[in-house]
Formats: sequence, structure tokens, C-alpha cells
Amino acid sequence: MGLLNNTQQEYYDGNDFGNYQFVSLTDIINQFMLVYVGEDKIIPKAKRLDVAFHAQRALAELSFDTLKSCKSQEITVPASLQMILPQDYVDYTKISCVDSAGIKKPLYPAIKTSNPVSNPLQDDNGDFTLQAPGDLFSSNAEVNLDGQYKDILVGMVVTGPYIPDGTFVGATSNSSTITTITLQDSSGNDVFPDTSLPTTLKAVVLTFTKTDGSLVLPQKESHIVEDLSWNLTDYVITGTESGMAVVKVGMIVSHDDFPVGTVVTNVYKTQAVVDKLPVSGSSAVTSGGEITFVSPDLIDTDAWSNYKSNDPSENNINDYQDYQNDIYWPMDGNRYGLDPQHAQVNGSFYIDCHHGKIHFSSNISGKTVILDYISDSLGTDEEMQVHKFAEEAMYRCIAYAIASGKMSTPEYMVQRLKRERFAAVRTAKLRLSNLNIEELTQILRGKSKWIKH
Repeated sequence: MGLLNNTQQEYYDGNDFGNYQFVSLTDIINQFMLVYVGEDKIIPKAKRLDVAFHAQRALAELSFDTLKSCKSQEITVPASLQMILPQDYVDYTKISCVDSAGIKKPLYPAIKTSNPVSNPLQDDNGDFTLQAPGDLFSSNAEVNLDGQYKDILVGMVVTGPYIPDGTFVGATSNSSTITTITLQDSSGNDVFPDTSLPTTLKAVVLTFTKTDGSLVLPQKESHIVEDLSWNLTDYVITGTESGMAVVKVGMIVSHDDFPVGTVVTNVYKTQAVVDKLPVSGSSAVTSGGEITFVSPDLIDTDAWSNYKSNDPSENNINDYQDYQNDIYWPMDGNRYGLDPQHAQVNGSFYIDCHHGKIHFSSNISGKTVILDYISDSLGTDEEMQVHKFAEEAMYRCIAYAIASGKMSTPEYMVQRLKRERFAAVRTAKLRLSNLNIEELTQILRGKSKWIKH
């Protein structure tokens, strides 16, 4: 029940400071089972597992709008202008950058932009297709396309005139900015165009789609690396140091000798290690090999690319700014009618919930940013504790949740517990708001100060 179990000297010599203001979730569960559950008590019978579940739910709900959120994280914004959301992030309370004096300056949310989930490839007509003209030969499984297409990968489905159903891209090669594909079936056998095809047919438009039917999304990076070699017994691809400079860990290997989905696991100077051996039946390549390495990350959407590359108008020194000791002095009268939320030069941000990242404006690059956020207090055992001001609210929340979930509980008892829970939560909010009369008085004194205009 919060009794002290160490001496004052032990407390100040340790590092568990201020913990007396909290009570652990385990203690709350134990005390609830002892005081509220049993014969002639509010809850005649309840399983400890049910009490534990409702206690965790009550803690999570109270953490969102009643308990104080002390969670924060500081980072230096990298050149990518992105911050990964913390592991236990639920919502943010404030995002600020820190000036040279260590003072937090709030960033405003850019509510009029976002990072779309995807930006699939489109042709000139706006259709979501990946097409390429190619030269077909009646007795040849190879098709020469009219240019270099890095988005055409091994394993894609090929459709078009004279192309039999069930045809896939079996291999790709590039020479003189021309991509050549090999038509194969699902078993890896070469596929030839329809026999009704003339000996040669020029510029036949072929369509390339994914096997799962999803749209083709442009990848962030795609590199065709030449002068490579590999064998069938180890997981190493060898090339030149300059050629391997563009290969990164996590890239996908697109080549007919390697299984679809082969990934680069390590890169060191002239060698790249992959997670899969070449397919059976393939031959070792001693020199002159060519592989397309594709980044697993998608290319930046136009909305995000334009947002991060744009220099905010507030940062145009020639037009608006005069900095003196990190203080902003706008030109008098020149910004009349500006939306107040944008009348600052601290910067802006928006949260990409799909990718779990915060995106910052370009003027935040290299600066220190602090994220104050809300968690549900259930991330680790050390977090599962409740401020003593809200301890009674926890008991009332658990009692109401258990009673309302039982068919045998009289309705008048359910309503009574509901009212008690509401009152306890309201009291906890008032206590935790910590309204200090002296601080409030000091603020109100400024209301009577005359300001010259």
C-alpha cells in the first residue's frame, strides 16, 4: 500500500526517484481481489484473469486523457527529414524544435498535405499499366524492348498480341540502353510467340503485371550492375568495387539464376551476400554477369518530395527575415491577414501513420526535435503503474467493467458503479491537473498590464 521499504539514505543513493507517487498495476489487482471480490462484497465472484484484463484496459483508457503523459523522445532530424515513431507511440501531444538556448519552439502540423500510401506507375493516358513496345520473333523467346526498363523484373506476367497465356519474364538483360527479356512459362521453359506471327513483328506493345494482381509501384532505387560473377555453392556475388557501390543491404536480386525474392544481406567492397543460392539447373557465371538490384522501398510520392524540397516562405531571408540572436522580427504590416497558425518560422510537420514516420519541412534538417507523446502505459512491466491520485478511479473502472459484463448483475448495481466510476475519474482529472494558485495568480497579474500599440 505504498509503505516505505527503504531508508532515506538508500533512496538518495539509488536511482528510483519519485516512485512513491505511483502504485503498480500488480498491487492494484491484488488489492482489488482482496477488497472488492468475495462474499458480501460488490463483486461476489471474479477470476483474477478477468480482473487483470479489465485493469489493463482501465490503465490504457486513463492514460489517454486522465493520467499525465511523461513520454518524450529527442532526435536530430536527418537529411531524410523523417523521424520513426517510438515503439509505444499512440498519439502526440506536442512536437517542438530546440533553439540555441535550449528553449522548445512548437512546430505546427501541416494539415494540408500528406504522404499518399502509394503512387503506382501510370502511362501517358493515366492508366495504371506498365507497358513497353518490343520486337517479337516467331522462333525466339527473347524480346528486345525499345529502351531500358528497370521496373520490369523477373517473375512478372507478360501479356500482349501473339503472347500465349501464362507467360512470364524469365530473364532480363541490358545492352546499349536496351532491355531484352526472355519469355518463359511457370516451369522455366522458353515460350515462343504464337505460330501465326510473321517472322518478325516490330514494336508490339506488351503489358507487364505482378503475379498477385497488385499495381506496379516504382521502387526508390533500381541499379543494373555488370561484370559480376557467382557460383552455385555459396551465397556470394562478386563484382568491382565501383559497381558494388550502389548495392545496399535489403535490395532484391532480379535475375533468372536466382529465386524470385532473393535479398542482399551484406555488402563489403567487391562482394554482396544474398540469402538464397542460385536455382537448380543454372550455371555458374565466372565473368560478365549482369544483375538488376532493386530497392524494397518505394519512390517518394510527389506530395512528400515537393514538401521536403520546398523552402518555406517564412525562411526567405531576402523577403521576410531579420534574425538577431535566434529571434524573428517580421516586417511591420507586410503579413497582415496571414493565418496565425502559419505565422512562425519554427517549421512544420505531418505524421504518416501508414509508414509510422513523422515528416518535417526542409528548414528542420539538422535541428534537434523533441516529440512529447502519449502511450497506453502497457509497454513494459515498469510502465504498468498508476499515480496515487488515480488509484481510486482504477478500482471503480475495474468494478464497473466486471459487473457490467455479468448477466446476473442487477441493472441498478451496474448504474451505481457507472456513476461511481464517472465521479472517480473526474476527481482524478482534477487532482492530476495540479492547478497551483500561486502560478495562476502570477499569470493573471499580466492581464492588467498596459500594452502600447
